Amino acid sequence: MSGSDSIPTGSFTLRGPYGRRAIGLSIAAAVGGFLFGFDSSVINGAVDSIQHDFALNPVITGFVVAIALLGCAVGAVVAGNLADRWGRLRVMLLGGVMFFVSSIGAGLCVTVWDLGFWRVIGGLGIGIASVVAPAYISEIAPRQIRGGLASLQQLAITLGIFVALLSDAVLASSAGGADSVLWFGMPAWRWMFIVGAIPAAVYGILSFTVPESPRFLIAKGRADEAREIFSRLVPVADLDKTMNELTHAIEADRKNAGVSLRGPVLGLQPIVWIGIILSVFQQFVGINVIFYYSTTLWHSVGFTNAPLISVITSVTNVLVTIIAIVLVDRVGRKPILLTGSALMTVALGAMALSFTFATTNAQGEVSLGAPWGPVALIAANVFVVGFGASWGPLVWVLLGEIFPSRIRGKALGVAAGAQWIANFLITVTFPAMSSWSLPFTYGMYAFFALLSFVFVFWRIPETKGMELEQTETLFVRKAKTAG
Repeated sequence: MSGSDSIPTGSFTLRGPYGRRAIGLSIAAAVGGFLFGFDSSVINGAVDSIQHDFALNPVITGFVVAIALLGCAVGAVVAGNLADRWGRLRVMLLGGVMFFVSSIGAGLCVTVWDLGFWRVIGGLGIGIASVVAPAYISEIAPRQIRGGLASLQQLAITLGIFVALLSDAVLASSAGGADSVLWFGMPAWRWMFIVGAIPAAVYGILSFTVPESPRFLIAKGRADEAREIFSRLVPVADLDKTMNELTHAIEADRKNAGVSLRGPVLGLQPIVWIGIILSVFQQFVGINVIFYYSTTLWHSVGFTNAPLISVITSVTNVLVTIIAIVLVDRVGRKPILLTGSALMTVALGAMALSFTFATTNAQGEVSLGAPWGPVALIAANVFVVGFGASWGPLVWVLLGEIFPSRIRGKALGVAAGAQWIANFLITVTFPAMSSWSLPFTYGMYAFFALLSFVFVFWRIPETKGMELEQTETLFVRKAKTAG
């Protein structure tokens, strides 16, 4: 997008006319992120009841919580190919339908095994949405505000987490407990899953109301449709230049149609590994432990109203994500990531130290008295601030920017799939690891946070304000020279 003098001042701001239109489309796509966040945390209020009702041990409990993430990984991997073949909107609809069905099925489950099955189906839908949303947003967003718009994905995730935890708390409170009967003879924990059908239906309906990605349309020879969509997203003076640049980029991609994800570094192109490593670090710092198991965790440190604390933590996550959206196109990606890594390292280290003073009773319940209980609570919220203002939103920004357009769908799928597998590993191992040693568990997460600082400092260049075509070239060159 050019900086021509004929382009009206303020066109490319979040408040400008083109920015507002791009925001509307980005919000619609980011509802997939809301489903992601909702699914991530809805299990929080139900996990103790599920463990009790189905008489599960910690290992099986962790598996039931985490099994949805395996579906997410598969969904993310196949979504790239589907999005490149069918378009972004049809794949959005597919993800919404799968999550809708799984929400009803999980709420009506008879055994722990069919609960696991429905969570896998929901995971497939969430994995699909996790790939389509950042791809769609990056492809309709003007470069000057692309970082802020791409961060809407993470904002939607945090809002989904907040709504899930809030609805869990409200439903449990209304029934007098998650195990208590609420409506139609069913306990509250089942309704926690069923209410997920509402945002799933909204997401599916929105897929009929937003336009297809202009980049996908041009690639399919539908340039007139793409031009019509771009005419609402960029000024008239910049329309021809935008169309020409994108058409030339797609033509160049076709000349390299034989290029795949395969490359010299362990079978993949270096840029794909950069995306994978970013995704893995986002999960290996342990963020989802806070949102999957926080209710149980805060019970262990002596807070009787643990669901309320979990809701407060999720509100903090939403607020700092908004801060990230405001700063990402002003400060840049790299400084924010480095700051977040440093904050997370310190906070997780403090949590590891705090739990060295914990005690365990005869029933195996962990308790943490003063002053270390409050220290752990403060450290956990500092960790959420560090993550929510940096690695949470900015990884999605970078995944939408770094891949060449000819492999963007597939590469996003692989990176998102790696993210879900990393999420699964952290989630399924936490119950067993925490029962063995909480200091070691949080110390391990602190170590990964420190490694994330080193990786960003060493391998991630700044991409603020660049066209997607410039951004992907910068990362490819960086990967080649560094690798």
